[in-house]
Amino acid sequence: MFPQDEVVRVCALARSRGLATFLDGARLWNASVASGLSEAELAAPFDLGGSVVLQRTGCAGRIAARGLARVDRRRKPHRRMLGGAMRQVGIFAAAALYGLEHHRERLAEDHEHARLLAEALAGGPAVMLDLDSVQTNIVVFRLAPGSMDADYFGCASRERGVLLNAFGPRTVRAVTHLDVSREQVERAARFCATF
Repeated sequence: MFPQDEVVRVCALARSRGLATFLDGARLWNASVASGLSEAELAAPFDLGGSVVLQRTGCAGRIAARGLARVDRRRKPHRRMLGGAMRQVGIFAAAALYGLEHHRERLAEDHEHARLLAEALAGGPAVMLDLDSVQTNIVVFRLAPGSMDADYFGCASRERGVLLNAFGPRTVRAVTHLDVSREQVERAARFCATF
């Protein structure tokens, strides 16, 4: 994660030069859980904040973050981008509210699962992984030269019920979330360690 003192410094420098700063809120709650800082503290240095994507917290939908008053709401394209043209959004709102009330606190569990997977992967001869890079629920690793490529690794994993994504020719990404149990992570780790 990018150090918060650096975020404050960069945002202050940008502001001193007349530049606005924007925080993409997609992973704000994961960053909050991992850093121990509140969402408000993480967002405070920025001039504008984007939507928080609730699917990434075990919820559904999006919540618009602060700063939207700066967007000219009279313009139809902006209204549509922010969900203004959606119908029956109460269904999405109910799912989001449930997720906020029941799943947000368990994000640390997703982070623990990612760490467990990363530690198992790091011990394998085909995997190059900096454990310090695993701070939330995302594990990104490279495959060593001379080993299989990311597409092959992903296909072989999928055949065993482990869903990993090729993130580049030799880069693989794994994400833990609400629907991935500790037992599944342990099984994935055992399988990935065989490469």
